Amino acid sequence: MAANFWNSSHYKQLLDPEEVDVVHELDKERGISIEDFKLIKFHMSNHIMKLAQHIKVRQRVVATAITYMRRVYIRKSMVEFEPRLVALTCLYLASKAEESIVQARNLVFYIKRLYPDEYNKYELKDILGMEMKVLEALDYYLVVFHPYRSLSEFLQDAAINDVNMNQITWGIVNDTYKMDLILVHPPYRIALACIYIASVHREKDITAWFEDLHEDMNLVKNIAMEILDFYENYRTITEEKVNSAFSKLALKP
Repeated sequence: MAANFWNSSHYKQLLDPEEVDVVHELDKERGISIEDFKLIKFHMSNHIMKLAQHIKVRQRVVATAITYMRRVYIRKSMVEFEPRLVALTCLYLASKAEESIVQARNLVFYIKRLYPDEYNKYELKDILGMEMKVLEALDYYLVVFHPYRSLSEFLQDAAINDVNMNQITWGIVNDTYKMDLILVHPPYRIALACIYIASVHREKDITAWFEDLHEDMNLVKNIAMEILDFYENYRTITEEKVNSAFSKLALKP
């Protein structure tokens, strides 16, 4: 794992789980529950992922954009910072931060093709206007460390010659961005949790390798349980629930 993570602004901004799942007072006034809060962030994470496929940016850009979006809502309400516009702006900002710049006008063009009903009112000027607000909400801290680098190193070190297991592990890591794990846990530990889940799924015994790491496996397994709980709850997410959550934001105070 990159040693400078421990000296980074990312490390200094890691939060306790109870600090992440906090609904802003303005959102509470609209009837937004913690379940609604999670649903909206999940929905916007999916929008970022789908849009990124069309504009063909690296997965790292996607991960950084979602991390920015989730960081914004630690400090700001969804009433003040409309989630759809924030998601677009975070992808635009992440493309610049990760040196894979995407033109804002292209984001507007493709998002309107993908979700014409939801994004019809947004134009180029809206993204550019929101950019500074998002930067301020992030305190201008744009550095994000991701599990991907650690994952590559771990898989190589463990000498796992199972293509399916490796693919499953990468997929799980991508799925963690549908949750708030990146705001709470060191990226390398998220990578270990994903390897642990994949090894159990593929019935690969890599216990000795984990022991050689001298990592607290209770912490790794706790993250793994969070991921598995997400997969279980994912089955209950419906379009009706998502629409209901967004409808509350649209209510007038």
